Amino acid sequence: MNIKKKIQVCFSTDQFEKYADGISTVVIVDLLRATSVISTAFECGINAVIPVTTAEEALAFKNIDNHIVAAERNTLRLEGFDYGNSPFHYINSDVRGKVLALTTTNGTKAIHLAKEHKVITASFVNIDAVTNYLIKENNDVIIFCSGWKGYFNLEDTIFAGALSEQLLSNSNFLSNCDALQAAVQLYLSAKSDLFGYLKDSAYRNRNNSEEVIKDTHFCLNPTIKSDVVPIFVNDRLIRSK
Repeated sequence: MNIKKKIQVCFSTDQFEKYADGISTVVIVDLLRATSVISTAFECGINAVIPVTTAEEALAFKNIDNHIVAAERNTLRLEGFDYGNSPFHYINSDVRGKVLALTTTNGTKAIHLAKEHKVITASFVNIDAVTNYLIKENNDVIIFCSGWKGYFNLEDTIFAGALSEQLLSNSNFLSNCDALQAAVQLYLSAKSDLFGYLKDSAYRNRNNSEEVIKDTHFCLNPTIKSDVVPIFVNDRLIRSK
């Protein structure tokens, strides 16, 4: 008998301890922008991404051959770093074959909170690849929204709904998680105009610069797609086999 696997959605880092079981595959989502950047960087040829929680940890890689460093806090790139948290920093640069040390406000923290599990990262850039990976793996799934400094946010939850809908269309999965049901309903309400739906969101009001608006359009409706599923192994994200 085929035992169906369960899917749950966790809305923020402050809630993750209630979901952690050490067994499920955890899908990290920081749609605007860390996991979109990670997907984009891999598609542009990055060999690995080292997610770290502090700027100091990231800077330690600055003078190591074939490494580049990136840091973002409160949507802004930090001084002294090669790159920030925009996918276009990687699309428009020669990053092929390099290792990226990355720290962000929310996404890299979520990766480390979940690292006792199998951890992968997801965005609209690689949503189809992630769906296929999880169906093939046939394990319980926790979609972990990074949120904003421990709080719920709309953008990660909408993506969690999109991924949940794709997974639940496969007979291998089921869910009795109210958070997942809410995420799916948000996605269904938003999907015809994701950017417009988020116009009053905290993220859109936090930074309304031209760069962030451009990044937001890309993260919601990416112009590139990736077959890479980044997986966290030995302190870094690499391409899954």
